[in-house]
Amino acid sequence: MQTTPPVSVEPAPAPTAPSGQHVHQAEATDALCHAASTATGRDISPTLYNADLAPTKRQGRRWTGYSIFTLWANDVHSLGNYAFAVGLFSLGLGGWQILTALAIGAVLLFILLNFSGFMGQKTGVPFPVMSRISFGIRGAQFASLIRGAVAVAWFGIQTFLASVVLRVMLVAMVPSLRELDTNSILGLSTLGWISFVVLWIVQLVIVSFGMEMIRKYEAFAGPIILLTMVLLAIWVFIEARGSIQWTGIRGLEGGDMWRTIFAGGALWVAIYGTFVLNFCDFTRSAVSKKSIVRGNFWGIPINMLLFGAIVVILAGGQYKINGTVIETPSDIVEGIPNTLFLVLACLAILILTIAVNLMANFVAPVYALTNLFPKRLNFRSAAWVSGTIGLVILPWNLYNNPLVIVYFLGGLGALLGPLFGVVMADYWLLRRGKVNVPELYTENADGAYFYKKGVNPRAVIALVPASVLAILVAFVPAFEPAAPFAWFFGAGVGALSYYVIADRKQRFQDVDGEAIAVASTH
Repeated sequence: MQTTPPVSVEPAPAPTAPSGQHVHQAEATDALCHAASTATGRDISPTLYNADLAPTKRQGRRWTGYSIFTLWANDVHSLGNYAFAVGLFSLGLGGWQILTALAIGAVLLFILLNFSGFMGQKTGVPFPVMSRISFGIRGAQFASLIRGAVAVAWFGIQTFLASVVLRVMLVAMVPSLRELDTNSILGLSTLGWISFVVLWIVQLVIVSFGMEMIRKYEAFAGPIILLTMVLLAIWVFIEARGSIQWTGIRGLEGGDMWRTIFAGGALWVAIYGTFVLNFCDFTRSAVSKKSIVRGNFWGIPINMLLFGAIVVILAGGQYKINGTVIETPSDIVEGIPNTLFLVLACLAILILTIAVNLMANFVAPVYALTNLFPKRLNFRSAAWVSGTIGLVILPWNLYNNPLVIVYFLGGLGALLGPLFGVVMADYWLLRRGKVNVPELYTENADGAYFYKKGVNPRAVIALVPASVLAILVAFVPAFEPAAPFAWFFGAGVGALSYYVIADRKQRFQDVDGEAIAVASTH
C-alpha cells in the first residue's frame, strides 16, 4: 500500500475562550483541518472532515474478536429476531427446518460481513465516508441519510418496546403503579412516558461517551444476554417435561417446505441488511482482519445455531405446554410466576434491548448527522439530535401503524440492498481494495472522489433500476413468492449494473490515512 508522509494529526482538547467556555465546534474542526492539510499537502475540507469522520490510527485500536463477538451476542438475541424466528414456526417449519433456514442465513451473513468489515479495518473510516468512494463526496450524503433514517425510526420503536418491558417490571415490583398505566397522553400512559423517557436518557448518556463506551457496554451485556436466554430455554424445557414440538405445526413438505426454508434464510440476511452496509462503523477500530473473522465466526454461525436451538425450545416447548405459539420471549417472561425471576428476566431484556439499540439504531444516524454537519456536530451532539428525533416522532404511533412500518420503513429498507451492491462492486471488483483515503476529505475538483460536482452519476444510474426492482419485488402482490429475496435482487442488480457502466479509465491509488488519522477512542 502506498503511504503518505509519516506525519499525523492529534485532535487536541477543544480550545477554550478566556471566559473558560469551549470554543465552537466549527473552530475546533477548522484547526484540525489545518493540521491535516499541513500533514498531507492537500486541502482537507472542514465540510468533510472532523475528529469523528477522520480515519482511525492503526495503533491503539481496541475492537478485538471478543468485542465483535459481543456485538452479535447482543444483536442476534434481540426481541425482534426472536419474533422473526418464532414466526418461522408459525409458518409451519419444524425444529430442523428452522435451524437449516438460520444456518443458510448465517453462512451468507458471515461472508458478507467479512467483506464489509475488511473495508473499515483497512481504511479506518465510518460508513458515510466509505460511501464517498462510490457515490462521491456529496452523493454519499444520500446513502448515509437513508441508512440513518431507517435507524433513527427503529431506535424510537425499540426504545418504546423496551419501555413496555420496563412497565411490566415496575408493576410487578410495585403493583400500585398500575394506576399510572390506565390513562393516555399522546398515545402513552403516564407510566409509559416515565418508562420511555428513563430508557431514552440512559441510552443517550451511554452514547454521549462515544464508541469506546458502546464497546464496553456491549462487552458487559453480551454474556448476560446469552446466560439469560439459555436459562429461559431450560426453564421452558423443564416446564414442558422434556418434550418439545419438533415437527412443523402445518406439516409443510416438498417444494413448499424448501421454499419457506430458503425464504427464511434470505429474510434473515435482509434483517441484517442495515448492518452489512455500515459494519465499517465498528470495524474501523478493529485490531486486525483476523479479529473480524474470529468475532464474526463465533458471533454469526456459532451464536446463531445457539439462537436457533433456543428458539426451537422456546416455541416448541411452549406449544407442548399449552398449545399456543408465542410471539416473543416477552410472552414467556410475563408468565413467570416468581416475582424475583420475572424482574431479573425483565432486567436482562432491558439490558439486551439497549445493547441492540446502541449498535444497530444509534451509531448509524449519529455518523450520518456528523457527516451532514461536520462543522456543527460531533459524536455527542449528533447523538442528542438523533435521540431527540427518535422521541418527537412518537414512535409508538409508528409501531401501531402497519402502513408506516411496511411501506415507509420497509421501502427505505429495500434500498439498502442496492446501496450495498454498488459499494461492494466498486470497492472489491473495480478498485480491488485500492483507496486514496486523504482524497475522501478534499473538495478539489480534480480529487479522486469529486466526480461531477461531488456526485458520481454512474453510481446513481446503477442505483435507480436496482432500487425500483427491489421495491417492486418487496411490495407488488404479483411478486409475493419472490418477496423474501428482494434484498438479494436489489444488491445483485445494483452490483452488476455498476460494474458494467463503471468508468474503467480511472487510475486507482492506494494511499492510507495515517497522516490525517486520529486515535480510535472517540
